[in-house]
Amino acid sequence: MKEFTCIVCPKGCRIVVDDTGIRGAGCERGVEYVTKEMRTPVRMATSTVRLTGSSLPRLPVKTSAPIEKRMLMRAVKLLNDVTVTAPVKCGDVVLKDILGTGIDFVATKSACRL
Repeated sequence: MKEFTCIVCPKGCRIVVDDTGIRGAGCERGVEYVTKEMRTPVRMATSTVRLTGSSLPRLPVKTSAPIEKRMLMRAVKLLNDVTVTAPVKCGDVVLKDILGTGIDFVATKSACRL
């Protein structure tokens, strides 16, 4: 038996999956969420990269889309070698095509030059 809390809507249904099936979903979207979560769980990755030419030492970044959970640590580790030079605008691509997924790391904050 596995338990999930659905995050698709604010209701937060408690969904149980066992030998008899999926129970507790308040809607079809909950069933779809749990089915995907059991097959291929995905998460947004957030981190920071080094930033030069600005008063900020680090620039916050996130993935442009959810990435498979199994790839998360490898993806974030790639950021260790990334240094960005100001100016940077929120939404600028910092690292393109992470691990061949087509997903990018993008800046989540703008940074001006000193």
